[in-house]
This record gives sequence, structure tokens and C-alpha cells, in this order.
Amino acid sequence: MISGSLTALITPFRDGEVDAPAFEQFVNWQIEAGSHGLVPCGTSGESPTLSHEEHMHVVELCVKTAAGRVPVIAGAGSNSTEEAVMFTRHAAEVGADAVLSVTPYYNKPTQEGIYQHFRAVHDAAEIPVILYNIPGRSVVDIGVETMARLFELPRIIGVKDATGDIARTSAQRRAMGPDFLQLSGEDATALAVMAHGGQGCISVTANVAPKLCAAFQTACMNGDFAEALRLQDILYPLHRALFVEASPAPTKCAAALLDLCSEEVRLPMVPISEGSRQQVRSALLEAGLLAA
Repeated sequence: MISGSLTALITPFRDGEVDAPAFEQFVNWQIEAGSHGLVPCGTSGESPTLSHEEHMHVVELCVKTAAGRVPVIAGAGSNSTEEAVMFTRHAAEVGADAVLSVTPYYNKPTQEGIYQHFRAVHDAAEIPVILYNIPGRSVVDIGVETMARLFELPRIIGVKDATGDIARTSAQRRAMGPDFLQLSGEDATALAVMAHGGQGCISVTANVAPKLCAAFQTACMNGDFAEALRLQDILYPLHRALFVEASPAPTKCAAALLDLCSEEVRLPMVPISEGSRQQVRSALLEAGLLAA
């Protein structure tokens, strides 16, 4: 079952190449720390700057290293429907448990265009599809009516919602019912999404605080919102710090401070400024993840 704290994995680089050994170690650490699932090759994984070969290699590495211990939801989106279909088929072939498919960015398709895009992705392979709705990056928004049409397709199972509109969770629950999987796409508001009926979060913060994020999600799923709020207070400064500059550069910085991997990013991402670095370091210290 897909639920809980699902880490939007960063992709470690070294000298311009994917650092496969660091990625494998990172995946193992994530699972051992309690993450409920893994999402390679999303925005946090710098998928726009991965070559097709690198993208597929990272998905394969994640599936192989996870070895069935937790679900793997492979990032498989593109603004090219043909490319999204290719990544979806590949994810199914290598044994991913589901794919995460983003709304076509830059093209600005109509609602009918969005529907037809995701229908083509759905029809491409026998694998569950989670929609990724992030108007802030893609410009277009999957309307609730369009989402309801898509949910009629048997393998469209839910959405990663990064609209920032908490009420959308309730609107979508009313339209699609409780069986429609609703995952927060924003750590800072995940508590509210869970209270509105969400089932988990595809989390950036879990890259560096997997144990805390898993505990937070477990508390929410158990209905212990007092404990969830206590953990939210600990995590909130980190949620904010990891977006002090364009993601995933702050997360790569935090991972480097924790000796998890290099902070290397690919252009147009650049390393964060010294002032931002101090904010990230302070948030790690406040969360008890870094020694003073």
C-alpha cells in the first residue's frame, strides 16, 4: 500500500555524473530510517537535467536496491506525452510499484489536453499512475472535474497535490471518495492535508530527516494529531529552510552537511549562498540532526 512518508529522492552527483554508490547507500539509509516509500527522478531528483539513460538507470537502481522492502514510485513525467509514455513503460518493465506523472509543463494544455495526456500515460503500461499537480512549476492545474474523469480509468489511483490549496483535499475527497489516494506535495502543509483526509506526503524534508518524517506521518495515520503537531513544530524550520532557494539545492546542502552525499547540483541549479547555508545548518541543528 502506498501511504505515509514517501521520500522525493535527491540524485547524488559527483564530478558531473550520477554517483551510483552514494545513491544506493542513500536508498538503504532511507529504508532503515523508516521511510514508507521512495520516489526517484522527480523534481527533487533533478529529473529535467537527467539524460534519458540516467533517468532510467536511477529508477532501476532504486528498484533494485529497495528490493521490495518499500514501494518505489518512479518519476515518469514529461511535457512530451511520448516521453512520459516511454518512462512509464520503462518503470513498469523494471518493477516499480507505481509512477508519478506531472502535468505537462510549459505547453499550457487545456483540460481536455491534460486528460488526453494522462489517458495516454495510463494506457501505456500495466502500472498504477499517481498524478502530480503542481501549478507553481507547470503553470496548468488539473481541475477537480478533470481529475474525477481520470479516476474513472482503472490505473489512475491518486494525486500528489502541490497546489498549496488545503481545501482541494476536501474538494477532491468529495468528488472521488476516500479510495482516491491523496498525497501532500508540500511538507509544511502536510499536517493540514492529513487532517483533511490525505494518506501521506511525497516529502523533500524526508531526504535529511527520514525518521522524524516517518514518525510524523505515522502519528497522522494513527489519528494522533497531538503527537503530529509536536513533530510538526520540530520539523517546520527545516521545511522552510529547504526551500530558502530553488529546490533541491538547499536539500543537497543539508545532505552534504550530514555527510550523505555531495551537494553538487546541475545547471541551471547552483549551490546556495552562504546566508542560505547558515539557515539550513541552523534548521538541522534545531531539529537535532546535526551536532553543534
